[in-house]
Amino acid sequence: QVQLVESGGGLMRAGGSLRLSCAASGSIFSINAMGWYRQAPGKQRELVATITRGGITNYGDSVKGRFTISRDNGKNTVYLQMNSLKPEDTAVYYCSADVIARGGSLYYMWGQGTQVTVSS
Repeated sequence: QVQLVESGGGLMRAGGSLRLSCAASGSIFSINAMGWYRQAPGKQRELVATITRGGITNYGDSVKGRFTISRDNGKNTVYLQMNSLKPEDTAVYYCSADVIARGGSLYYMWGQGTQVTVSS
């Protein structure tokens, strides 16, 4: 079994910073792309950032220049450093991962989500 667990969400003032982490554990052979998505009340889920195993990144337009995605392949963990937070960043943030389990099965997985609330 593979677990995908997010942490680091919470309440922050506008202009502040938060660092999210998402750790995969279990019977894992490798992880391809990992990413972060978010969904605010009444809105569609949107891309925040993705990162390939080799470190190639992609960001949503609304977070470019403020957020940074990174990963530690040895720990099967992806991070999201969020700086200069704005109230419109308030959302539930979900971690995703393309996991190759030992034995060769491939799964697209989602974490349970972590709430980020930014007050003005």
